Amino acid sequence: MKPNSFSLSRRSALRCGLTACAALGSGGTSTQVLAANRDQSIQHFPAKAKHVIVLYMSGGFSHVDTFDPKPLLAREHDRSIGLESESTVSGMPKVDRFLKAASWKFRPNKDCGTEVSDLFPHIREIMHEAALIRSMNSDHRDHGEATLQLHTGSTSVAMPSVGAWLSYGLGSLNPQLPSHVVLSEHRPYNGPQIWDANFLPALHGGVRILPGKEPLPFLKSPNPDMIREFEFDLLAKLNQQHVQQRHDDGQLSGRIGAAQSARGLQQAAPEALDLSKESKETLDLYGSKPGDVTSYAAQCIMARRLVERGVRFVEIIDAVGSCSDNWDAAHRDIASHAKYAKRVDQPVAALISDLKRIGLLEETLVVFCTEFGRTPWAQDGKGTKSRSHHPQAFSCWLAGGGVKPGVIHGQSDDIGNLVEEDMVHIHDFHATILRIMGLDHTRLTYRHAGRDFRLTDVHGHVVDQILT
Repeated sequence: MKPNSFSLSRRSALRCGLTACAALGSGGTSTQVLAANRDQSIQHFPAKAKHVIVLYMSGGFSHVDTFDPKPLLAREHDRSIGLESESTVSGMPKVDRFLKAASWKFRPNKDCGTEVSDLFPHIREIMHEAALIRSMNSDHRDHGEATLQLHTGSTSVAMPSVGAWLSYGLGSLNPQLPSHVVLSEHRPYNGPQIWDANFLPALHGGVRILPGKEPLPFLKSPNPDMIREFEFDLLAKLNQQHVQQRHDDGQLSGRIGAAQSARGLQQAAPEALDLSKESKETLDLYGSKPGDVTSYAAQCIMARRLVERGVRFVEIIDAVGSCSDNWDAAHRDIASHAKYAKRVDQPVAALISDLKRIGLLEETLVVFCTEFGRTPWAQDGKGTKSRSHHPQAFSCWLAGGGVKPGVIHGQSDDIGNLVEEDMVHIHDFHATILRIMGLDHTRLTYRHAGRDFRLTDVHGHVVDQILT
């Protein structure tokens, strides 16, 4: 019989299969074993949320200009409190610390009274849904190390990210989509290390989506559906034969996971990332416009759509351009905070409201965080406009499933320099996120290089006071 335009000879079929192997990684486990691995769950407690959306403000926003009002700074503006005990920036000399008042007024949320500055008027309106932590603390004052710790628990050695740990512990809710997705326009501090699976099975690593017209490379197959499915089926059979000879090869399983994810992504991701069907009312709520696929507002809508479709963990990394084009521009002038706050304020508030409107806030944990705060004093001496890095005390907040709404936990001292009450270290922060998702941070472990590793290492305490 004469083959039609979609037919393949045996030799062509094998060539297509081998091409797919080369492109997506050959070897691994059978599709049945892989599916079981993706859907596994080692949940320790009843989960209070099914999904996590992390809103990471890259660069370190100033807690004393946003979520932690300090009237004493206004009263004592430009007063010296002496030299720093150590430089706040590596390699820079110590400076005389002249207190610097907040550049924006603080006002209370009308329902719960939580004070937030005029930098975030929209977020202030939804703080009755959030638990604000004003006693955050981390171990490093440089961006690379602090960003790594916020994402992996480690300041030095790259480790699996919190998204990878959650994917490993809870498995997938939708096998057609990755369980761990990262929306990032630009390369952040430490690059892909902050969403890497490291020694965990590779399929738990974050899949990066680049906001824009082509969010993922090769998302649209150049081949007709019939040929594409034939290629994938052939690849799966070849992989199944291959794995029978190579048991317990983690890298092999990871490459097979990548192939399976690629198949699912081609089938499900185009629709999940298509914002064209969002109503004008929804776009207006977030501050987006028809055709917008790159703004922070568009990314928040994408995050909601991914969660709706079963993605377990989504992170949006707010890095506008280069590493210097983020909240760290406060080194030049704290007034730069206005630019970055305007970009995220309405979309973040809209995400909380939208999730609540569609009934997903109860099962989605939203985390608004940064790697450290900013100094309560001017970076370059009396009368200057900037603030430097400050890991000793800063603010983050959580909202949604498992979180007490409208509460404030912890307290920094009168100028926002040191934690005065109920310190929440990054390890405690991670332990609390895992607990909300039904995981015990001391029992979520993975055997590697002769020892059991965990996200919180040998540290961490759950902040029960903010949990329902």
